[in-house]
Amino acid sequence: MNNRVKAWLEDGTIDVFLGYKEVDHHPLPYCFTRERLEEVDDLVLSTARYSLEKIATHMAAVEPDVKIGMLARDCNQRALNVLYIWNQLNPDNVSTVSVNCCPSRLKEHADCSYLETENVGPYKKQVGVDNNLTPEDVEMYGKEEGFDRWMYEFQKCIKCYGCRNICPVCFCKECSLEHGDLVRTGTLLPDIPVFHLVRAVHMAGRCIDCGLCEDACPMDIPLRLLYQKVNKIVMDLFDYKTGTSAEQSPFSILGDTVTLEPKPIQPAQPGD
Repeated sequence: MNNRVKAWLEDGTIDVFLGYKEVDHHPLPYCFTRERLEEVDDLVLSTARYSLEKIATHMAAVEPDVKIGMLARDCNQRALNVLYIWNQLNPDNVSTVSVNCCPSRLKEHADCSYLETENVGPYKKQVGVDNNLTPEDVEMYGKEEGFDRWMYEFQKCIKCYGCRNICPVCFCKECSLEHGDLVRTGTLLPDIPVFHLVRAVHMAGRCIDCGLCEDACPMDIPLRLLYQKVNKIVMDLFDYKTGTSAEQSPFSILGDTVTLEPKPIQPAQPGD
Protein backbone atom coordinates (compact mmCIF):
# COMPACT_ATOMS: atom_id res chain seq x y z
CA MET A 1 0.00 0.00 0.00
CA ASN A 2 2.66 2.52 1.01
CA ASN A 3 4.73 1.76 -2.09
CA ARG A 4 1.73 2.20 -4.35
CA VAL A 5 0.90 5.58 -2.80
CA LYS A 6 4.52 6.69 -3.20
CA ALA A 7 4.48 5.63 -6.85
CA TRP A 8 1.26 7.51 -7.50
CA LEU A 9 2.66 10.69 -5.96
CA GLU A 10 5.96 10.38 -7.81
CA ASP A 11 4.49 9.75 -11.26
CA GLY A 12 1.78 12.40 -10.92
CA THR A 13 -1.21 10.05 -10.77
CA ILE A 14 -2.27 11.98 -7.69
CA ASP A 15 -1.28 15.27 -6.11
CA VAL A 16 -2.27 14.32 -2.55
CA PHE A 17 -3.29 11.19 -0.68
CA LEU A 18 -5.83 11.15 2.16
CA GLY A 19 -5.19 8.48 4.73
CA TYR A 20 -4.29 8.03 8.39
CA LYS A 21 -1.18 8.85 10.36
CA GLU A 22 -0.60 8.13 14.04
CA VAL A 23 -0.21 11.35 16.02
CA ASP A 24 0.47 10.84 19.73
CA HIS A 25 -0.73 7.24 19.34
CA HIS A 26 -4.02 8.33 17.74
CA PRO A 27 -4.73 7.60 14.06
CA LEU A 28 -5.87 10.87 12.51
CA PRO A 29 -6.71 11.91 8.94
CA TYR A 30 -3.61 13.14 7.17
CA CYS A 31 -2.83 14.60 3.76
CA PHE A 32 0.31 13.01 2.27
CA THR A 33 2.04 15.03 -0.46
CA ARG A 34 4.78 14.70 -3.05
CA GLU A 35 6.82 17.37 -1.29
CA ARG A 36 7.06 15.20 1.85
CA LEU A 37 7.20 11.80 0.26
CA GLU A 38 9.01 10.23 3.22
CA GLU A 39 5.90 10.73 5.35
CA VAL A 40 4.11 8.05 3.36
CA ASP A 41 6.05 5.53 5.46
CA ASP A 42 3.83 6.68 8.35
CA LEU A 43 0.62 5.85 6.46
CA VAL A 44 -1.38 3.33 8.52
CA LEU A 45 -4.61 1.40 8.34
CA SER A 46 -6.85 1.98 11.30
CA THR A 47 -10.17 1.08 12.84
CA ALA A 48 -10.75 4.82 13.18
CA ARG A 49 -13.36 6.12 10.77
CA TYR A 50 -13.37 9.63 9.40
CA SER A 51 -15.13 11.03 6.37
CA LEU A 52 -12.10 11.25 4.09
CA GLU A 53 -14.34 11.80 1.08
CA LYS A 54 -15.81 14.90 2.74
CA ILE A 55 -12.30 16.28 3.06
CA ALA A 56 -11.78 15.48 -0.64
CA THR A 57 -14.97 17.37 -1.51
CA HIS A 58 -13.77 20.48 0.31
CA MET A 59 -10.39 20.27 -1.44
CA ALA A 60 -11.98 19.87 -4.87
CA ALA A 61 -14.26 22.85 -4.23
CA VAL A 62 -11.18 25.05 -3.81
CA GLU A 63 -9.03 23.38 -6.50
CA PRO A 64 -11.27 21.51 -8.99
CA ASP A 65 -8.38 19.94 -10.91
CA VAL A 66 -6.56 18.49 -7.89
CA LYS A 67 -5.91 14.75 -8.22
CA ILE A 68 -6.79 13.03 -4.97
CA GLY A 69 -5.95 9.56 -3.70
CA MET A 70 -7.58 8.10 -0.60
CA LEU A 71 -8.18 4.98 1.44
CA ALA A 72 -11.64 3.59 0.74
CA ARG A 73 -13.71 1.08 2.64
CA ASP A 74 -17.04 -0.06 1.23
CA CYS A 75 -18.84 2.88 2.85
CA ASN A 76 -16.28 5.35 1.49
CA GLN A 77 -16.77 3.97 -2.01
CA ARG A 78 -20.55 4.27 -1.75
CA ALA A 79 -20.13 7.89 -0.61
CA LEU A 80 -17.79 8.56 -3.54
CA ASN A 81 -20.40 7.15 -5.95
CA VAL A 82 -22.99 9.56 -4.55
CA LEU A 83 -20.57 12.48 -4.77
CA TYR A 84 -19.72 11.57 -8.38
CA ILE A 85 -23.42 11.45 -9.26
CA TRP A 86 -24.04 14.86 -7.73
CA ASN A 87 -20.97 16.36 -9.45
CA GLN A 88 -19.19 17.09 -6.18
CA LEU A 89 -16.14 15.09 -7.24
CA ASN A 90 -14.76 14.13 -10.64
CA PRO A 91 -14.14 10.36 -10.74
CA ASP A 92 -11.31 10.94 -13.23
CA ASN A 93 -9.46 12.86 -10.51
CA VAL A 94 -9.91 10.33 -7.71
CA SER A 95 -7.84 7.17 -7.12
CA THR A 96 -8.63 4.81 -4.26
CA VAL A 97 -6.81 2.13 -2.31
CA SER A 98 -9.43 -0.38 -1.21
CA VAL A 99 -9.44 -1.38 2.45
CA ASN A 100 -10.84 -4.75 3.40
CA CYS A 101 -13.72 -4.73 5.86
CA CYS A 102 -16.96 -6.59 6.31
CA PRO A 103 -19.68 -5.50 3.88
CA SER A 104 -22.36 -3.14 5.13
CA ARG A 105 -26.07 -3.77 5.22
CA LEU A 106 -26.46 -2.40 1.70
CA LYS A 107 -24.94 -5.72 0.67
CA GLU A 108 -26.91 -8.89 1.14
CA HIS A 109 -26.84 -10.76 4.47
CA ALA A 110 -24.03 -8.77 6.11
CA ASP A 111 -23.30 -5.82 8.35
CA CYS A 112 -20.28 -3.58 8.77
CA SER A 113 -17.81 -4.80 11.37
CA TYR A 114 -17.21 -1.19 12.43
CA LEU A 115 -20.84 -0.77 13.49
CA GLU A 116 -20.85 -2.94 16.57
CA THR A 117 -24.06 -3.75 18.42
CA GLU A 118 -24.74 -1.13 21.08
CA ASN A 119 -25.52 -1.79 24.72
CA VAL A 120 -28.92 -0.17 25.13
CA GLY A 121 -30.27 0.56 28.62
CA PRO A 122 -33.63 -0.72 29.85
CA TYR A 123 -35.23 2.76 30.07
CA LYS A 124 -34.40 3.59 26.46
CA LYS A 125 -35.85 0.25 25.40
CA GLN A 126 -38.98 1.03 27.40
CA VAL A 127 -39.71 4.57 26.16
CA GLY A 128 -37.38 5.22 23.21
CA VAL A 129 -36.02 3.48 20.14
CA ASP A 130 -33.42 0.74 20.48
CA ASN A 131 -30.53 1.57 18.12
CA ASN A 132 -30.17 -2.11 17.25
CA LEU A 133 -33.66 -2.49 15.79
CA THR A 134 -34.52 -2.63 12.10
CA PRO A 135 -37.06 -0.35 10.38
CA GLU A 136 -39.44 -3.29 10.30
CA ASP A 137 -39.09 -3.75 14.06
CA VAL A 138 -39.96 -0.10 14.71
CA GLU A 139 -43.05 -0.30 12.49
CA MET A 140 -44.40 -2.98 14.81
CA TYR A 141 -44.93 -0.29 17.47
CA GLY A 142 -47.77 1.24 15.48
CA LYS A 143 -48.20 4.93 14.62
CA GLU A 144 -49.05 6.33 18.05
CA GLU A 145 -46.47 4.43 20.08
CA GLY A 146 -43.85 4.84 17.35
CA PHE A 147 -44.46 8.61 17.31
CA ASP A 148 -44.05 8.85 21.09
CA ARG A 149 -40.84 6.84 21.01
CA TRP A 150 -39.29 8.92 18.23
CA MET A 151 -40.29 12.13 19.97
CA TYR A 152 -38.47 10.90 23.08
CA GLU A 153 -35.34 10.45 20.97
CA PHE A 154 -35.66 13.75 19.10
CA GLN A 155 -36.17 15.83 22.25
CA LYS A 156 -32.69 14.83 23.45
CA CYS A 157 -31.09 16.71 20.53
CA ILE A 158 -28.84 19.64 21.50
CA LYS A 159 -28.47 20.90 17.90
CA CYS A 160 -24.73 20.41 17.78
CA TYR A 161 -24.89 19.71 14.03
CA GLY A 162 -22.52 16.78 14.53
CA CYS A 163 -24.66 14.53 12.32
CA ARG A 164 -24.58 17.00 9.47
CA ASN A 165 -20.93 17.98 9.83
CA ILE A 166 -19.63 14.39 9.76
CA CYS A 167 -21.91 13.22 6.95
CA PRO A 168 -19.90 12.48 3.78
CA VAL A 169 -22.85 13.27 1.49
CA CYS A 170 -23.93 16.57 3.08
CA PHE A 171 -22.53 19.11 0.65
CA CYS A 172 -25.18 21.85 0.23
CA LYS A 173 -23.68 25.34 0.34
CA GLU A 174 -26.84 26.63 1.99
CA CYS A 175 -28.08 24.18 4.61
CA SER A 176 -31.81 23.86 5.26
CA LEU A 177 -30.99 23.18 8.91
CA GLU A 178 -29.85 26.80 9.15
CA HIS A 179 -32.75 28.26 7.18
CA GLY A 180 -34.75 30.62 9.37
CA ASP A 181 -38.08 29.62 7.82
CA LEU A 182 -37.53 25.94 8.68
CA VAL A 183 -35.32 25.77 11.76
CA ARG A 184 -34.65 28.54 14.25
CA THR A 185 -30.97 29.46 14.20
CA GLY A 186 -28.71 30.44 17.05
CA THR A 187 -28.16 28.68 20.35
CA LEU A 188 -31.82 27.76 20.81
CA LEU A 189 -32.62 24.08 21.01
CA PRO A 190 -34.00 22.67 17.75
CA ASP A 191 -37.65 22.65 16.83
CA ILE A 192 -38.87 19.12 17.42
CA PRO A 193 -39.43 17.13 15.27
CA VAL A 194 -38.87 19.53 12.35
CA PHE A 195 -35.07 19.58 12.67
CA HIS A 196 -34.66 15.83 12.28
CA LEU A 197 -37.45 15.39 9.75
CA VAL A 198 -35.88 18.03 7.48
CA ARG A 199 -32.56 16.22 7.64
CA ALA A 200 -34.22 12.83 7.12
CA VAL A 201 -35.88 14.08 3.93
CA HIS A 202 -32.51 15.26 2.64
CA MET A 203 -31.01 11.84 3.39
CA ALA A 204 -33.53 10.02 1.19
CA GLY A 205 -31.60 8.69 -1.79
CA ARG A 206 -28.31 10.00 -0.37
CA CYS A 207 -27.60 8.15 2.88
CA ILE A 208 -24.96 5.47 2.34
CA ASP A 209 -25.51 3.85 5.77
CA CYS A 210 -22.01 4.46 7.10
CA GLY A 211 -23.29 5.20 10.62
CA LEU A 212 -20.94 8.14 11.20
CA CYS A 213 -23.86 10.38 12.17
CA GLU A 214 -24.84 8.05 14.99
CA ASP A 215 -21.21 7.71 16.09
CA ALA A 216 -20.97 11.52 16.28
CA CYS A 217 -24.26 12.06 18.13
CA PRO A 218 -23.56 12.82 21.82
CA MET A 219 -27.20 12.05 22.72
CA ASP A 220 -27.29 8.56 21.20
CA ILE A 221 -30.23 9.28 18.88
CA PRO A 222 -30.71 6.27 16.52
CA LEU A 223 -30.08 8.34 13.39
CA ARG A 224 -28.82 5.45 11.30
CA LEU A 225 -32.12 3.66 11.85
CA LEU A 226 -34.08 6.80 10.89
CA TYR A 227 -32.19 7.17 7.61
CA GLN A 228 -32.47 3.45 6.90
CA LYS A 229 -36.22 3.98 7.04
CA VAL A 230 -36.25 6.81 4.47
CA ASN A 231 -33.89 4.86 2.20
CA LYS A 232 -36.18 1.82 2.48
CA ILE A 233 -39.05 3.98 1.23
CA VAL A 234 -36.90 5.12 -1.70
CA MET A 235 -35.95 1.51 -2.44
CA ASP A 236 -39.53 0.22 -2.23
CA LEU A 237 -41.00 2.99 -4.38
CA PHE A 238 -38.27 3.57 -6.94
CA ASP A 239 -35.92 0.56 -6.72
CA TYR A 240 -33.12 3.04 -6.04
CA LYS A 241 -30.11 1.61 -4.19
CA THR A 242 -28.02 4.48 -2.90
CA GLY A 243 -24.32 4.51 -3.67
CA THR A 244 -24.15 1.18 -5.49
CA SER A 245 -22.99 2.73 -8.76
CA ALA A 246 -21.48 5.93 -10.07
CA GLU A 247 -23.57 5.58 -13.23
CA GLN A 248 -27.08 5.97 -11.81
CA SER A 249 -28.90 9.29 -11.96
CA PRO A 250 -29.25 11.48 -8.89
CA PHE A 251 -32.38 10.63 -6.96
CA SER A 252 -33.68 14.12 -7.76
CA ILE A 253 -34.06 13.04 -11.42
CA LEU A 254 -36.75 10.45 -12.09
CA GLY A 255 -36.99 9.80 -15.81
CA ASP A 256 -35.99 12.12 -18.62
CA THR A 257 -38.93 14.51 -18.47
CA VAL A 258 -40.60 16.31 -15.60
CA THR A 259 -44.33 15.62 -15.92
CA LEU A 260 -45.57 17.22 -12.71
CA GLU A 261 -47.52 20.46 -13.05
CA PRO A 262 -47.53 23.14 -10.33
CA LYS A 263 -50.93 23.65 -8.76
CA PRO A 264 -52.14 26.21 -6.21
CA ILE A 265 -52.24 25.13 -2.59
CA GLN A 266 -55.80 24.41 -1.54
CA PRO A 267 -57.01 25.68 1.85
CA ALA A 268 -57.76 23.07 4.46
CA GLN A 269 -61.38 22.05 4.70
CA PRO A 270 -63.29 21.60 7.98
CA GLY A 271 -62.66 18.14 9.34
CA ASP A 272 -59.34 17.67 7.46
